[in-house]
Amino acid sequence: MQTRQGIIETFSTFVQFDADRFSVWVTDSKLQRSIKKGLEQYPQQTSDNFWVLYWYKIWQIEASPLAVGHISAYLQEVCYWVARKIALNFSSQFSIADCFQIAISCIHKILKNFNPEYSTSLKSYAEYAFERFLKDSLRVGKEADICTDWALLHKISRKRLVTSLNHAGFNSQIINNYVLAWECFQELYTSDSQTIRQLGKPENATWEAITQLYNRQSLSQLSPETLEKWLSTCAKAVREFLYPKFVSVDAPISGQESGNLLDTLPADLSASLLTEIIAQEEAKTRQTQQIQLNQVLMDAIAALDIQAQQLLQAYYQQNLTQQKIAEKLEIKQYSVSRRLSSIKRSLLTTLTQWSQDNLHISPTSVVVDAVSKSLDEWLTNYYRTA
Repeated sequence: MQTRQGIIETFSTFVQFDADRFSVWVTDSKLQRSIKKGLEQYPQQTSDNFWVLYWYKIWQIEASPLAVGHISAYLQEVCYWVARKIALNFSSQFSIADCFQIAISCIHKILKNFNPEYSTSLKSYAEYAFERFLKDSLRVGKEADICTDWALLHKISRKRLVTSLNHAGFNSQIINNYVLAWECFQELYTSDSQTIRQLGKPENATWEAITQLYNRQSLSQLSPETLEKWLSTCAKAVREFLYPKFVSVDAPISGQESGNLLDTLPADLSASLLTEIIAQEEAKTRQTQQIQLNQVLMDAIAALDIQAQQLLQAYYQQNLTQQKIAEKLEIKQYSVSRRLSSIKRSLLTTLTQWSQDNLHISPTSVVVDAVSKSLDEWLTNYYRTA
């Protein structure tokens, strides 16, 4: 993969694949004009981190699609390398390009969950988030792909079914009908098969019983054929929700001879948004706080006993499984799990206390959860660069 040069390329170009390999960087003209305009107004700002926080701030103000486009461009390399690692190391039918499109689709989730106060950098956080999102997507997709419709309906929860039907665009009345049909199906259709994934279609007598139960509870006269059709629709909605199709942002617009989805981004931001530049002093303050935070955590790790340090190195630096760590350190696997949890709790306590004392952030459950995710990200990044 060719290295991009300068702020303009970093924030306005996108990966283009050729036969599942990186081909070239493709420039989006609107994003290019936008970042050039920003550099003309603030020529002294040549740091990637400054412009990342700048576009993130704009996204926070009014969820600007232009800001999303710039950040998506910025994260292209990290997304590509995560996608490549997952595609090559995990058995699936998906190519690097497939994994890349699945991962990059979670940009909005990354922006929503990223917090500059807790995370080392957007790129580090995105690497962690891309990998987690990809693994979850491939796991769920595999489950949805290998299950029959009837097995899938047995495995899902009521909440997921309702979410899937909402996502498919059904109104509340239809959703209520479908959910009741599913509940009757769950209650009366069981199987002696040990492999629920291959659960077959119910027999006619079972369909009759499920329909009768539905009709009694809903005071209606539904036919078995209609109820079967409803449940098939539910299974389709769940499958499409669990494993949606992804479209590249540089894909052609349907029905048009030229142009792509990125061309739909607005060309310019309003003048008021451009005035929302993050003050240089604020950036310096954040950098100072990050240095202090790094030192606090490094001191906390140095104060751990030898075995605890070995556990962290094996888990985060060498990427060993808990079983491999147990064999290497000659301890029980359950001890590895307990010790890792205990160590992370200790570091989390140190981190939340420091945040409370220095940043005046109260350790609410939401804050502790965010700090916990950031701690895992920090440990991964720290041991990878150690």
